[in-house]
Amino acid sequence: MEFIPVEKLKEMIGQEMGVSDWVQIDQGKINQFAECTGDHQWIHVDVEKAKQGPFGGPIAHGFLTLSLIPVLSGSSKYMPEGIKMAINYGLNKVRFINPVPAGSRVRSRMVLADIEERSGGRIMMTTTHNIEIEGQDKPACIAESLALFYV
Repeated sequence: MEFIPVEKLKEMIGQEMGVSDWVQIDQGKINQFAECTGDHQWIHVDVEKAKQGPFGGPIAHGFLTLSLIPVLSGSSKYMPEGIKMAINYGLNKVRFINPVPAGSRVRSRMVLADIEERSGGRIMMTTTHNIEIEGQDKPACIAESLALFYV
């Protein structure tokens, strides 16, 4: 990862910031997510019933896919220099486009959507995540994540 000045990052708006490693979403991870969230819908956790469902097997929760953004973001090539702390500030424009079958691998292709200097030594960075499913043309999810950096 390279730490660069905000002014240089502003010039990079619209450019790819990196592509993450693949992350496996197996049935165990789906079941753990169901336990954590209380979302036990059969399409996610009942393997036999899901085989008879519209997707031919269980699929990951959309919010499980979304929740991977922090780990996927670790592959970003660039960050503002002088960061002391970063916090998740929220999301914009989240869309679940394609279901993620259990056993699939996903990764994020990250594009810098915006960077804004704020008062108090803070920087707001907006990153568009195109979360791809290995071997499929349509992405699982497209979301803009907001990170607030303290410098």
